[in-house]
Amino acid sequence: MKAALVSIALICAVVTAATGQIREDASVAFLGITFLDTSTEGAYSGPRQDEADRLALLEGEVRTQFTDHGLTLLDLAPIAENLESTTNPANCYGCEIRMARELGADYVLVGVVQKVSNLILAMNLVMRDVETEEVVAYRVVEIRSNTDDSWLRGIRYILKTAFFKP
Repeated sequence: MKAALVSIALICAVVTAATGQIREDASVAFLGITFLDTSTEGAYSGPRQDEADRLALLEGEVRTQFTDHGLTLLDLAPIAENLESTTNPANCYGCEIRMARELGADYVLVGVVQKVSNLILAMNLVMRDVETEEVVAYRVVEIRSNTDDSWLRGIRYILKTAFFKP
């Protein structure tokens, strides 16, 4: 129990957020979540299939929650070639805004999961208003443990506390 409380305190200590009002029935260009492996394990062993699967799991959870909350996720086919050639849409000097404008989106949504070690991962999700380029909502959390459950808990916490507050 004590260890769980310490873990919760650590997670709360590293949480960062900005929240604005997300317009209902808006369109969103969700450009995906990028995985950055900066761990020693990644440097020696390369990509792991279980982590690629977890990334797909997170993206599915984001899509489900956004559509369940009445937002429209846009088809990315018109920008597929540009998106494919972008290493990290969350860090591309405004290319995410340009791609979202091309789609006619109200918002653009990007995320990153950074693996520091097999125990420590940082996860973030950022939504910008395409017209103003201002951040509407974002949250950063650190998670402990590299499992499906820990990744899902992390993204659900981000969505619940920064994007879809009750």
